[in-house]
Amino acid sequence: MTNIQHKETAHEAKPDLFAGIDVGAEELILVIRKNGKPFDPQKFTNTPADRIRLVKKLVKLPGIIVCLEATGIYHFDLSLALHDAGVLLMVVNPKAAHNFAKVLMKNSKTDAVDANTLAEYAARMDFVAWTRPSNETIALRSFARRIDALTGQKAAAKNHLHALTATLETPKAVLKDVKLAIAQLQKRIDRLTAEALILIGKHPELEQILVLLIGIKGIGNSSAIALMGELLLLPPDLSHREWVKFAGLDPRAFDSGKSVHKKSRISKAGNRHIRSALYMPALSAKQHDPHVKAYFQHLVNNGKKPLQAVCAIMRKLLHAIHGMLKHNEPFDNTRFYAIPASAE
Repeated sequence: MTNIQHKETAHEAKPDLFAGIDVGAEELILVIRKNGKPFDPQKFTNTPADRIRLVKKLVKLPGIIVCLEATGIYHFDLSLALHDAGVLLMVVNPKAAHNFAKVLMKNSKTDAVDANTLAEYAARMDFVAWTRPSNETIALRSFARRIDALTGQKAAAKNHLHALTATLETPKAVLKDVKLAIAQLQKRIDRLTAEALILIGKHPELEQILVLLIGIKGIGNSSAIALMGELLLLPPDLSHREWVKFAGLDPRAFDSGKSVHKKSRISKAGNRHIRSALYMPALSAKQHDPHVKAYFQHLVNNGKKPLQAVCAIMRKLLHAIHGMLKHNEPFDNTRFYAIPASAE
């Protein structure tokens, strides 16, 4: 037997081991596939003790490839535990897993079916190892998302106050209480923002990114923290187009046959936190940066609705930020959009 034949025989004899884990807020469902056949699903609670038990089980299966979805914050602790234990791990975009299940014509949707689909995804697709984020970037995302949640609560409270002041029947005590709630929320936002800035200040590479981001008109500390909390956790090899797609800012056409031809819209199939973090900076930039303002006017003059033009600015800002961070260069508004000589 030649050396090549020996290698092929050894490869054929090696067990075909893959695992899919459906991650929920309270429960983890594990399905292991061996030689193309799934074993019965196993349940674990999404707690530190049971995550350790699950990791220990998988560590005992050398060479196994594990696949799970990026499901909000719930997959992170398990991903970290698996990665740090040396388990081969893939973390896939939920949209990719959903499309894969459609291709397989999976009619049922249960946690066990989803876990088995993820195991099959690992078996059929090329292995792309999960890149572990640093502890400080994970902490920064927690700050960013908490600040975003409190900002949403403050906006809701301000809307409530506006509604209450529209009628003379609202007692002064009620108005005072809502104003107090708004003030308290702002204090909590300010405190968390200050803590996030302290964290950033301890890491020169993060501080440099912050300086680059706030160099864009419209992006202050809060928006920069929000963007850093999301963008720094993305795989480092993504292109600017992949950033746009991950953020759900990619245009989606609506064409069907000869009768349905709607205007394209953004897909919104990605990370809503990135879109949220870009929205106010885009509005501010189109007011205060002459090149961004000229780009907005150019789009409106060519038939875009104002909201469509703002979405285009968000997408172009994301392109610019990708280049800035990749090349460690400040924002150049002349490259964002060149103002025509006739408009100057």
